[in-house]
Amino acid sequence: MQKAARIVVVVFDGLRPDMVTPDRMPNLFGFAQDNLWFREARSVFPSMTRVATSSISTGAPPAVHGVVGNSFYYPAVTTGHILDTSLMADLTLAESALGGSLLCGETLGDRLAFHGKSFAVVHSGAAGSCYAINPRAAANGHWTFSVLGRDASRTPEAVDEMVARFGPLPPRNLPRFEETEYVTRVFTEHVLAEMDPDVALIWFNEPDTSFHYKFLGSVETNAVMRAVDIAFGRILEAIAARSGGEETAIIVASDHGQISSSGVADIAALLTEEGHAAARPADRPIADARITVTGGNMGEIRMVDGDLDRRDRIARWLMERDEIGMVFTPSEDPVHGAVPGTLSLALAGMDHARQPELVYVLRSGAEADPYGLPGLGLITGGVPVGGGMHGGLNRHELNTVLMLGGAARAGASGITDSPAGIVDIAPTVLDLLGLAPASSMRGASLMHPELRRAAPLYEAFQTRNGAFRQQLQVVRRNGHLFPMHGGRLG
Repeated sequence: MQKAARIVVVVFDGLRPDMVTPDRMPNLFGFAQDNLWFREARSVFPSMTRVATSSISTGAPPAVHGVVGNSFYYPAVTTGHILDTSLMADLTLAESALGGSLLCGETLGDRLAFHGKSFAVVHSGAAGSCYAINPRAAANGHWTFSVLGRDASRTPEAVDEMVARFGPLPPRNLPRFEETEYVTRVFTEHVLAEMDPDVALIWFNEPDTSFHYKFLGSVETNAVMRAVDIAFGRILEAIAARSGGEETAIIVASDHGQISSSGVADIAALLTEEGHAAARPADRPIADARITVTGGNMGEIRMVDGDLDRRDRIARWLMERDEIGMVFTPSEDPVHGAVPGTLSLALAGMDHARQPELVYVLRSGAEADPYGLPGLGLITGGVPVGGGMHGGLNRHELNTVLMLGGAARAGASGITDSPAGIVDIAPTVLDLLGLAPASSMRGASLMHPELRRAAPLYEAFQTRNGAFRQQLQVVRRNGHLFPMHGGRLG
């Protein structure tokens, strides 16, 4: 049975729940007080944008959809370089090599199209994230607008249409005030007011971008958080102004959180010094590299020639380094990795055929950053030291915003610590429309009363190798594991 006439999904990239406060985001804070807030909602691992976006659209972890990193070496597509999922050229290359989408399994867009439902997306993030939210948008007869331009959308005519109506695309300034204003106008004045689709989704690239480059608690970042909060208020007003606005379900989410960086540990350079010639995502072509290494505050390491002896040596070397927080390897064991002391990638939801031979996570902790926000860790580079980063298993990277309002509230309100996460968004949207989820979806509809009341069942898994000890805490719900927090012990 259909529970909502329409659904509006609002995503704030990188927003931490503990930063939804009356001073920073009064509109969103007020919405949270009046509706249902899953305060302990979780992202997936790696807690990276394109991985998380793929999990939002497929309702499943990387073990199902196969996007195992923002960048990852994928010889089935190319042996010349590391696949960069932010680049439309690499996504097109993957589609050609694979004979279809890079994402495995059915997506929300696929299910909506199958049932004749319309789906409109307004996106201000990277091209790869815009792609992942509905990779078959054109084939599905859907509409996707990207503020980055025609080349960042699978329906470029949507960009042409909006430029003709609202003027040239905005400049790419930091913070992203102009982009926020532009996509808000497109969403409220065109998508909601005129298109009136069954499902409408807007993706704000803030506060993620400013977290990275302007720091989590800075004056500039607080200002752009206020700007996206004002935009959210305008969206609520637009919904209320529509006929039948009270029958609209509203889902508010973030794809991951962030922590602040405290220093740099260049793992690729260190491994090269150890005699393991390493290629990074920027290295095109890979040339004579023996391994490929991605980075941020976590990364994957792949053996170009498949040498597992080298993999084992590198894993042991990593566990001896003070900079390292966690190490994972593939294994048929649900907890222990193939190398003693490592954890299994299956435990972290990464056990896909595309999984790497080795995954590392840099050290992080609960220490406060200069702005008093908990969560501080090392990075391999990519942003200035002090800037925000995500990808790992720190609780403040994994904790996401997830709120249900309007027709999705279904009489419930308040804060719940019941297990939930980004994998539940697609099944919830489908259930609100009276549609069954895809068989590949691992999440569940949060409209079910028992899920709203479920008490969290925490489990902790530890491994060790000499002085190296690590632990991953999870919550289990009907067989699905939500990663809560992971790190090195001692």
